[in-house]
Amino acid sequence: MAGAPAARMSAPRAARGTALHAGAWWVWALGLAAAASRTTNPLLLALLAAVAGYVVAVRRTDAPWARSYGAFVKLGLVVLGIRLVFAFVLGSPIPGTHVLVTLPELPLPAWAQGVRVGGRVTAEGMLFALYDGLKLATLLICVGAANALASPARLLKSLPGALYEAGVAVVVAMTFAPNLVADVQRLRAARRLRGRPDRGFKALLQVGLPVLEGALERSVALAAAMDARGYGRTAHVPAAVRRLTSLLTLGGLLGVCAGTYGLLGDAGGGYGLPVLLAGLAAALAGLWLGGRRSVRTRYRPEPWGARAWLVSGSGVAVAALLVAANGYAPAALHPPAVPLTAPVLPLWPALSLLVGLVPAVPAPVPARAGRPAPAGRSRSAAVPSRSADSGPPTKTKEPAQ
Repeated sequence: MAGAPAARMSAPRAARGTALHAGAWWVWALGLAAAASRTTNPLLLALLAAVAGYVVAVRRTDAPWARSYGAFVKLGLVVLGIRLVFAFVLGSPIPGTHVLVTLPELPLPAWAQGVRVGGRVTAEGMLFALYDGLKLATLLICVGAANALASPARLLKSLPGALYEAGVAVVVAMTFAPNLVADVQRLRAARRLRGRPDRGFKALLQVGLPVLEGALERSVALAAAMDARGYGRTAHVPAAVRRLTSLLTLGGLLGVCAGTYGLLGDAGGGYGLPVLLAGLAAALAGLWLGGRRSVRTRYRPEPWGARAWLVSGSGVAVAALLVAANGYAPAALHPPAVPLTAPVLPLWPALSLLVGLVPAVPAPVPARAGRPAPAGRSRSAAVPSRSADSGPPTKTKEPAQ
């Protein structure tokens, strides 16, 4: 009984006042994605996917946008399958001696040298393709975790003032995928209730077009509503300040991209950190100047507290620890495909990935339907009818067949 109050203190119920900043979830997920880009060890990549999946399972809400994680996992598996099929049909640049099968080779013209269709399929080439596809699939899973945990509306409300002009386009881009998943689930449920098949190619053809149309229509309607309420409206500033703001923001973002590429790449370790720091400084200066142009005020601004620092810091720590692990255990993080060897799980890099589980403790516990009511509260008060970020209830409508 003594442990229950302590648990409630470390992980409070999710509410507007205790909700975690959406940007913290994105920093955590991008840290896991950066760690995934630094290794091709399938055991470490599987551990990263398990860490992201566990945090999503224990801290995901019942909002419609929070159900997109499964779609990202399936997309990652599809990408992995496509990578293996391409390696099987088009071959692999990795030489190998263990031939699995020999396909009929299609002769190509002289200008297509280096490309082949068919031929020998080696175990080394398929193993290399498996490692490469797993890395990309893990990156997609980490991005899916951010989409499932961070509310798009709360994240857009926290955009800096310099980015308000692009806010309408960002609304359409960020809300399209969650709305797409929500529409698919509603239409499939409606078809099941009416006794119609909800799986298969025929059902996909009947549902696909209404789903795409509905998701895009809802995203554009939200963007139009924000635009009508003054989202992105700016004050009058001198032309010199406006040009300087654009130059600092654009140049800083390009510097951040170049520095990040240098840090994540194997050949850019020398210039990556200085370019990244210079880009961050220029981007922050541009965002600060751009914020002076905004005439929009925030209603209930999103707080960035100690819990947000813990969540975002855990993702940054995972990325930093795995970057450091490339210095003392490069062979363990990048198992060779030639010769064929079984990958091993390195101890310290694996333990560093477990730091990504930290958000499961300080992040607020989501309020889900069916959760037992705490002591002293009524059952009706403990079970909300819908999530605070899920928006108004919508009617399930299926197009006429």
